[in-house]
Amino acid sequence: MIITPANRLTETKQYYFASKLKEIADMRAAGKQVINLGIGNPDLPPHKSVVETLYTESKKADQHGYGSYKGEPDFLIAVAKWYSKYYNVTLNPSADLLPLFGSKEGIMLISWAFLNPGDQVLIPDPGYPAYNAVTKLVEATPVTYNLKYENNWQPDFDELEAMDLSRVKIMWVNYPHMPTGAKANADTFTKLVAFAKKHQILLVNDNPYSFILNKKPMSILQTEGAIDVCLELNSLSKSHNMAGWRVGTLAGKPAYLDAVMKVKSNMSSGMHKPTLLASAKALQLPQSWYNSMNEVYTERKNNAYKIARLLNCEIDENAVGMFVWCKLPDEAETAEIFADRILHEAGVFITPGFIFGKNGERFIRISLANTAKDLDASAKKIEHALGAIMA
Repeated sequence: MIITPANRLTETKQYYFASKLKEIADMRAAGKQVINLGIGNPDLPPHKSVVETLYTESKKADQHGYGSYKGEPDFLIAVAKWYSKYYNVTLNPSADLLPLFGSKEGIMLISWAFLNPGDQVLIPDPGYPAYNAVTKLVEATPVTYNLKYENNWQPDFDELEAMDLSRVKIMWVNYPHMPTGAKANADTFTKLVAFAKKHQILLVNDNPYSFILNKKPMSILQTEGAIDVCLELNSLSKSHNMAGWRVGTLAGKPAYLDAVMKVKSNMSSGMHKPTLLASAKALQLPQSWYNSMNEVYTERKNNAYKIARLLNCEIDENAVGMFVWCKLPDEAETAEIFADRILHEAGVFITPGFIFGKNGERFIRISLANTAKDLDASAKKIEHALGAIMA
């Protein structure tokens, strides 16, 4: 006997990478060497002092019980100081912050907390697929808004204003932008906050990439009046090489966080205290930590550029973040076909941009969460198979 899944799952597809990783595994099992340049899974370690703090705190017998739903005060204070130092944003540690099991948890919690069936959600195209999937899971309706190459992947506010916004409850933004690497800028944030206030929309900025190859980290909460209509997700996954630790934060107005807490407290208990104390240590690292990490990413980015140029793709050298976003040559077929050719002819997996929306259909994405050696080897494999790929 098989129990029928909930109706909400009929609108939810399996995450693209889950099926593609299985295909890659099958190719490897058949003896083909495949290099995966598709996933943004940081391969660099956290700072050794962070690991040492986790070890020291975990040895204590009294550190393994249920944690506070609101998180450890030392961690929240460290987050507030980090926001003050790098974003020039003042937050009350006990009222304006909530710890999360990674920022991805926040996407679900926020959606459960604020959306009713039939509410609409503005989702960027291209954008992180989880925004669309979670919106459908809570039985709200996703409505995409365009981000275009010609506009440097910034919102078109004339186009937004022309839309029927009467049922829109939440708008997702993500700067620095994934997958394109477009930077945040003060003008866009100011217009977004004004737009959200005008139309009574909760604006959520998903901000995990602001320290990767970016000399000027920004928070939407720097914008005047943002605290009234904005929430911001952040994460230690990319900025501190702690993706598997699952530590993120949600910052915003206490009334909004209280609504999220009602959901969170019924879905999970408090977070592991030694992990939060080690995360607090990570947030106290000096600027030299980010500099050294970005030296590695700069070398990798240059190697990824070699791949893009081999494939006759256009790149934006001003983009930031953990990926290189490449515009396909005009003569190329769709991104999905192009990426599959690279995979099967060269044994290199590069993410096709269509998974991020229709505006990504002429793009591919190379992850920098790979060693310079692997990126160089990928370039050689692609160069060897170039005739078949471009045919």
